[in-house]
Amino acid sequence: MAISEFLSLSPIMACSKLFSGDLPELINEVIQYFRYNHKTLHSCILVNRLWCRLAIPLLWEDPFSIKSPKNYHFIEIYLHYLNNDDKAKLNEYVIHNELLPSNTLFNYPRFIQRLDTYKVWFSIEKWVATVGTSTTRVKHIFRSLFLIFIENEVSLHSFKIKITPTCGDIIELILQNPNFICNIIYLQLDFDMMITDNTKRFLIFIHSNCNSISSLDFLFPSMASSVYYHSIVEKSLLQIIKSQEKLRKISFRFIEEYPIYHYLSSLKNPNCLNTLNTIMFHHIDFKNIDILSEVFNQLHVLESIHIINCYSLDSKFIQQIINITKPFKLKSLFLDDKISELILEPLIQKFGCYLENFGIN
Repeated sequence: MAISEFLSLSPIMACSKLFSGDLPELINEVIQYFRYNHKTLHSCILVNRLWCRLAIPLLWEDPFSIKSPKNYHFIEIYLHYLNNDDKAKLNEYVIHNELLPSNTLFNYPRFIQRLDTYKVWFSIEKWVATVGTSTTRVKHIFRSLFLIFIENEVSLHSFKIKITPTCGDIIELILQNPNFICNIIYLQLDFDMMITDNTKRFLIFIHSNCNSISSLDFLFPSMASSVYYHSIVEKSLLQIIKSQEKLRKISFRFIEEYPIYHYLSSLKNPNCLNTLNTIMFHHIDFKNIDILSEVFNQLHVLESIHIINCYSLDSKFIQQIINITKPFKLKSLFLDDKISELILEPLIQKFGCYLENFGIN
């Protein structure tokens, strides 16, 4: 039945056909609309088999991020997929097999689409607090979950990694199994430790194998780090930016101690010129940066810029923004209360009608 025919039905007849499963394509569109409404999705799985089959993948594409209803027992379902040897190791850490389901209705690990290493670790800690003991090793379960996803041939769409000592094993697993993240379209790199050889290999792997990213998000430690450390990070991230063929959005966060000059210059590479449409700056120091107009005027499809709690927003900076000839919208502007009204006024005059988010701390 075509959608036009469906719309011509009486409300009672339309509802009857929806709930009976006569229109699977239309039902799928309806359920997709509730993608992030987890309470509604839980209700959908109770309607009938078809609704359940369509709703379950959405509930399990990122269970670590579900806020409500919240529990952590889904981890037990994942651990069901461990082999017998790995389950025996769990017993050593006082996680008994009786906790794990004997069988499952779906291959739940295959549905995972988005992973955030911080949220995974946090969820394991919460779960262990309810079922384990002080001797239970969170790190072992952390690695086990990623191994389960990899062994089930998951290909992630979104990956957030906080690069800490606890992620060393995860990075090694990814390097050994490149298909796991090679098709990601969103990547967030959060640097919270000194660069190790493993991390260097991981960053090289990304710019060599992950070339279809549409959104990049870089977070740097706010505390001062060594120049050598920053130079390694900068070189790797510039290579990642330049290697992308479909980059539409990029975010820079917490680059306080080191200049953003080279990152801005990298946006002039041929790949970015015809794809990049959104740039976000969070807690960036624009001191001595004088290439904003030059860079932004070369971005052919630039649509919006977001400036959030940045520094050195002086008259020189404001003038560079105003001098950009490419049509774009300044959609977010959050400022320090020390900024002069005389400096701010021309910016508001030019972009005030486009602002969607505005605030003064």
